Amino acid sequence: AIDAKEDLPKGWYRRGSAYLAMGRAKEALRDFTQLCKLAPNDKDARMKLKQCKQQVEQEKFARAIASDRTKPPSETVDVSSLAVDGSYQGPQFESGAITVEFCREMMEWQKQEKTIAKKYAYQIVLDMIALLRTYLALTDIEVPEDGWITVCGDVHGQYYDLLNIWHLNDVPSPTNPYLFNGDFVDRGSFSVEVILMLFAWKLLYPDHVHLSRGNHETRNMNKLYGFEGEVTKKYDEELYQLFCEAFGLLPLCHVINRKVFVVHGGLFARDGVTLDQIRKVNREGEPSDDGLMTEMLWSDPQPGRGRLPSKRGVGVAFGQDVTEDFLKTNDLKLVIRSHEMKEEGYEIEHSGKLITVFSAPNYCDQMGNKGAFIRLDGKTMTPKFTPFTAVPHPNVKAMQYANPMLGSMFGM
Repeated sequence: AIDAKEDLPKGWYRRGSAYLAMGRAKEALRDFTQLCKLAPNDKDARMKLKQCKQQVEQEKFARAIASDRTKPPSETVDVSSLAVDGSYQGPQFESGAITVEFCREMMEWQKQEKTIAKKYAYQIVLDMIALLRTYLALTDIEVPEDGWITVCGDVHGQYYDLLNIWHLNDVPSPTNPYLFNGDFVDRGSFSVEVILMLFAWKLLYPDHVHLSRGNHETRNMNKLYGFEGEVTKKYDEELYQLFCEAFGLLPLCHVINRKVFVVHGGLFARDGVTLDQIRKVNREGEPSDDGLMTEMLWSDPQPGRGRLPSKRGVGVAFGQDVTEDFLKTNDLKLVIRSHEMKEEGYEIEHSGKLITVFSAPNYCDQMGNKGAFIRLDGKTMTPKFTPFTAVPHPNVKAMQYANPMLGSMFGM
């Protein structure tokens, strides 16, 4: 809207509100400064401008007192100081001694809309942080010829649909491995249950449950689309900070049997990117506005050839020739990605060389789409698709914990 009509106040308001909601105060400040020039009598615009200025000053102060010696949350939290209430009747987690029985009990406990004790939630995330520090940006997965692996796309906090996947395809095990391809949280209002359950299975079977980072495993998106609000509502701010640390350590992509490249978003703004270059990407922390990490989290395929600017404003829209070049460069046969809702839960593109899989049916309780998962056999890596429909969930609407500013950015 701004590109089409620079003197349109609503364009500056909406973009500035989005920046502010995502914590990008400097960009928001520029937009609201321009808005106040266009609409000097708008009280809401002036209020937002004042808010931006205050946030920019707070960020300056925080940087001033920070130092290289600042420790990550995992090194400062004291789990031993957390007590478990005597009335708690749920599953009990013991660090380093997780069992199948615990995971199954936790699945059922959370299904009843009950949260596990704060002490156990903290310890699960701390154990995940320690485990994830042993990985690189790219993780290789080996599936035996007589085995298979299931690849799932976005789950987006839809815990009851995640349980349905395990009902249809059984829970993870050494003979039933899974790869969940990012966007575990946000939008759906059971994101805490989803991520704790995935972390628990990962701790139990670190070589048979694989988790990729999505664009929603980032602070900016969590602040806007609900995960931050949900964690602080169900637990507290300190646990949210631990989740952020864990998200910053998730692998960005996986290669299965040296033939199938699995990434949340898509491919790159330049040709010639190699798997070795991806392995060396520094994935820790938050993604920048561009670069390999950001492109893996945000890019989308497009039906033509070459590259176009992304409709999302970050990443690229890449054509079939880009996919073919990447596969040829790295001796691969297939790209599997997620990141986009599909009516049938999946879509085959680029002459069969790229597949999108999306595992959140009836997305946000309103889209009516199916979800799907893919099974790949270890011998041929031939994809087999299982679409599924949404199941009922408790009466908690999607986006329940989203930032209230998300609604305000669509009108003044």
